Amino acid sequence: MMTDRDRPSSVAGGLVRHIPVLLSEVLTALKPEDGDIIIDGTFGAGGYSRAILEAADCRVLAIDRDAEALSNAAPLASEFPDRFAAVLGRYSEMESLAAANGVEVADGVVLDIGVSSMQLDQAERGFSFGKDGPLDMRMGQDGLSAADVVNTFEEAQIAEIIYVFGEERRSRAIAKAIVRARSEAPITRTGTLADIVAGVLGRDRDKTKHPATRTFQALRLYVNAELEELAEGLSAAERLLKPGGRLVVVTFHSLEDRIVKRFFASRSTPPQKGSRHLPDQDGKEFSPSFQLLNRRPIEPSENEVRSNPRARSARLRAGRRTEAAAKRPDFAGLGVPESRRTGGA
Repeated sequence: MMTDRDRPSSVAGGLVRHIPVLLSEVLTALKPEDGDIIIDGTFGAGGYSRAILEAADCRVLAIDRDAEALSNAAPLASEFPDRFAAVLGRYSEMESLAAANGVEVADGVVLDIGVSSMQLDQAERGFSFGKDGPLDMRMGQDGLSAADVVNTFEEAQIAEIIYVFGEERRSRAIAKAIVRARSEAPITRTGTLADIVAGVLGRDRDKTKHPATRTFQALRLYVNAELEELAEGLSAAERLLKPGGRLVVVTFHSLEDRIVKRFFASRSTPPQKGSRHLPDQDGKEFSPSFQLLNRRPIEPSENEVRSNPRARSARLRAGRRTEAAAKRPDFAGLGVPESRRTGGA
């Protein structure tokens, strides 16, 4: 959940491989001020948290589901003992986590969605097809692993996961190859899976990305329920933010960005007549719960992409909370795949 870097830099008090993407744009949208309480829902290497703490005399509550990521919080906690705290958990749980830390309302929430450079760079976490390691991909180290999915799910289930969450057109052929390979020996390594996918698609299909990119993305999103987490997290932020509070979200691929786009649209403009998505609550006239801060997503500059190629697909969307009541969550309206919401494919 965080992002992204190519060369070492001092972030959160230590030397890590992480450059916060769109950092200046995030600060501009978030606009931290003295006395504010900001929720950093995807702490990662702590780049956003540090920048926020240095921008204003505010408090930051950082959340991350990855216990290993929170090891980066110690320097910030030491440097800002009265203004910074970090807790283990999912950002979809930010309301209860905030309440447990004495926070009832927030002035800002920032979310950097996706897998972090730290996770990608650690072969033992199993996120990367570029570094052979155990086929894991779990951000929180609990629940189903990617190996569980490819070795125990039915061929049709695997195909649907790869198609829905990876937008991979040849998902059926890949699933068939996976099932064929696992009949000979369990698929337990990222390198093995990457080779299986490359054997189906060919290594020269797209010069700009590895042929296993979409399959690995699909498994990661499914295993970690990331799209469901995003939808729940957006609604949690809506409920937690005070009027005038700001929600800033950075995404890295179309499935995530589509959910964020639909969320802000459904909260800022009335639904079209006859729409079944997010109908007016209790028959009342629609009242926007967010005012958009940018009509179109903010993208990284050419200079940023040159210095940090992993930033190339980043999109920033932001909104300011109004005084209207929070809307009801609606996963279908936001585009969260049904297969994940029902717990299967």
